[in-house]
Amino acid sequence: MGSTLATLILRLIGWQAVLNPPPAAKTVIMVYPHTSNWDFPLGVLFKAQYRFDVHWAGKDSLFRFPVGRLLEWMGGVPINRRESTGMIGQLVSRFQASDSFHICIAPEGTRSRTDHLKTGFYRLAREADVPLGLAFIDYRAKRVGIERWVVLSGDEAADLAMLRAYYADKKAYDPAKAGAIEFKPR
Repeated sequence: MGSTLATLILRLIGWQAVLNPPPAAKTVIMVYPHTSNWDFPLGVLFKAQYRFDVHWAGKDSLFRFPVGRLLEWMGGVPINRRESTGMIGQLVSRFQASDSFHICIAPEGTRSRTDHLKTGFYRLAREADVPLGLAFIDYRAKRVGIERWVVLSGDEAADLAMLRAYYADKKAYDPAKAGAIEFKPR
């Protein structure tokens, strides 16, 4: 989809896309909140408007025939969420083998209500030693984008407090389903 067409569609539906360009050739991008199937087409329009070569992680069951190849062409990376298969290690290897690689992860892991975020986005940004983009889809303001990039400190409590503060004014399609910005207690 062309940049001009994506921009036109977003304007026609009353949305604005914003992008503060990535500070590095390799990044992890956290997409929060994620409570609706509508998040995906808005993300695709954002990606097309900026011609941003970004990949996204999705559950592997989405990548089956007949749409699997199309989703991969659109930047999808299938993730098996049913078992621990070394996803972080595989993606760190991909970062190391690539000159440029950006991947979006929705840390809620579902569109349903969760009590905590999955830690994969955090661990991946730390282990790959790359900046974290704070992506959002704000249904109240009708804005989609990435305005801020951070380097995680490794102090989980401080990093989560920073994320909570940033996302405090971003409203999900279904706010009751937005997961808490915290990790499951160990």
